[in-house]
Amino acid sequence: MPEAPDSKPTVLVVDDTPENLDVLSNLLRDSYRVRLATSGAKALQLAFDAPPDLVLLDIMMPGMDGYEVLERLKADPRTQTTPVIFLTAMSRPEDEERGLLLGAVDYITKPISPPIALARVATHLHLKVVADVLRDKAAYLEAEVARRTRDMRSIQEVTLVALASLAETRDGTTSTHILRTQNYVRSLCMELRQASGPAGALDERTVDLIVQSVPLHDIGMVTVPEAILRKPGRLTEDEFAQVKRHTRLGHDALDASQQRLAVDAAFLRCAKEIVLSHHERFDGSGYPDGLRGSDIPLPARLMGLADVYDALVTPRIYKEAVSHDEAVATIFAASGSLFDPDVVAAFERRRDDFRAIAERYVDGEAD
Repeated sequence: MPEAPDSKPTVLVVDDTPENLDVLSNLLRDSYRVRLATSGAKALQLAFDAPPDLVLLDIMMPGMDGYEVLERLKADPRTQTTPVIFLTAMSRPEDEERGLLLGAVDYITKPISPPIALARVATHLHLKVVADVLRDKAAYLEAEVARRTRDMRSIQEVTLVALASLAETRDGTTSTHILRTQNYVRSLCMELRQASGPAGALDERTVDLIVQSVPLHDIGMVTVPEAILRKPGRLTEDEFAQVKRHTRLGHDALDASQQRLAVDAAFLRCAKEIVLSHHERFDGSGYPDGLRGSDIPLPARLMGLADVYDALVTPRIYKEAVSHDEAVATIFAASGSLFDPDVVAAFERRRDDFRAIAERYVDGEAD
């Protein structure tokens, strides 16, 4: 059964001499679909309209020579992978070197030897098929890796939120607290990315790691007796001491898991910073280590402000909620004492985001 014409590879032959076009057309037409161009401009038009599988390109042409045609073919995404074989009577090594540097795959010298021309055309068409298959396979593998990475990330996030939710619900909070604080922290990060100074150096991956770590901030609360967590009145000094231990115990649990699994994931390093230090205060009066200023890791400084804002605007067992404006005023008043002034400045510029996030993720309502 004869091969369908459309299944044949397409060869574009470019030469300003009609006799050369006739010779090559007669030589190639039994095995390939042949398209002809007598100028560089016409060749580019044909190539861009319907990219060929291979180009046989004369170098010495009036107007636009073969070198310029080759440069334009390689500069266009539609034809940059199309193999180009130069047709030339020029045999100097420097001429061949120039063409090869521009991206030509081979040279066929004039006068043309039919067996050599056929062999080189067949060879480079075969190589193009192999290269196309490899590119397709690489693209498929890249897409598959991206898909599996997304799947693993989704599984990790679901696991983290589920685990963190169990810890949060023991003191009467809900999973929406996690969603709110994640979004508060993301908003602060995006504002700081636009700022000057070291805080403005946050890149996308770092922001992602910080936001991903937020659900674990109170994982140590699982160690605090429920009677203390749900106590409606003021805590005793001993009870508060037990609550304060949650930062150290949560950090140590993550650290022990990390060492047991022998992994050094950036996510876990960031999570440990948040878990341990999100109750530190900028003036050094926080816990567990009394860190001061920039000694407090930036993720923990961001989490500290987000956590306090959410605690203020959300009702808890032991207190009523305050308004957004009251919460904003409280945070402004604590700039430089509880909170990093740079983080408070970012909060001031994103205060409307905070209000919208709080209104979107209301306790007891699914989004």
